Amino acid sequence: MEWQRLEYFQTLAKVQHMTRAAEILSISQPALSRSISSLEEEIGVPLFDRQGRSIILNRYGLMFLHRVNRIMNEMNEGLTDIQQLIHPEQGEVALGFLHTLGTNIVPNLIRTFHDEYPGITFQLKQNHTHTQLNQLKSGELDLCLLASIENEKMIEWTELWRDELFIIVPIDHPLANRKSIQLRKLANESFISLKKGYALRVTTDEIFRSSEIEPVITFEGEEVATVAGFVAAGLGFSILPDGEEINPNKIAKLRIEDMKCERVIGMARVKNRYLSPAANNFQQFILDYFLKK
Repeated sequence: MEWQRLEYFQTLAKVQHMTRAAEILSISQPALSRSISSLEEEIGVPLFDRQGRSIILNRYGLMFLHRVNRIMNEMNEGLTDIQQLIHPEQGEVALGFLHTLGTNIVPNLIRTFHDEYPGITFQLKQNHTHTQLNQLKSGELDLCLLASIENEKMIEWTELWRDELFIIVPIDHPLANRKSIQLRKLANESFISLKKGYALRVTTDEIFRSSEIEPVITFEGEEVATVAGFVAAGLGFSILPDGEEINPNKIAKLRIEDMKCERVIGMARVKNRYLSPAANNFQQFILDYFLKK
């Protein structure tokens, strides 16, 4: 069933006059008549009663008109929604990011972006890298802020910044007064880690492998704040980027002497996939924000 025929039917049902309906639709009267006859033939019943020059919507037509009006309204609302989403100053951006970026980085980004584009809204999803990549590929997300990834054919990843990673220990730890420390000095102590699958867990696992140390993992958390809390309680040490979760009254932060420890954060999107003007604006804002500093 052609969409245009529904529009023709709706207009004719409204004015119930073939000539006036044809004028409104900017088509010839014979063309309109053929379209309505074809629609009636497809449905299997007449939609109008024809009495001489008069044309009146019958009970089948009334029933069908009710459905057509709903369909047309849904379509118009859908078009309006899409136009709002793709409006460069009033659209929506679906953004994914790591849990560890939710305390400062992402809120500050969006606040600054809203200074220029106050009408753009965000659909935000926090998750670890693997889940974010799946959501990005499926189209649930426009952009992701996540750690460096291995070669992904579908994904375009751009490095944005690097965070130094520190050893954190309880404030009353015997080594807490040091400015830096070799990782091997803590090799036999309890290590508080993020769960497997988190980008920071992948990074810390690699740090231990490079140091030929098997960590004594005693707790695994899902949030940096949880890991920091366990360290503050004296339950072990951890390796984390600097952040508000590290309370200097309860936790000491030490540089790692024997290697360069950092995590690399970048922006990911699906190659050659359409991005709305709003998402394009935010993507360019992020690149300018980090790469032109």
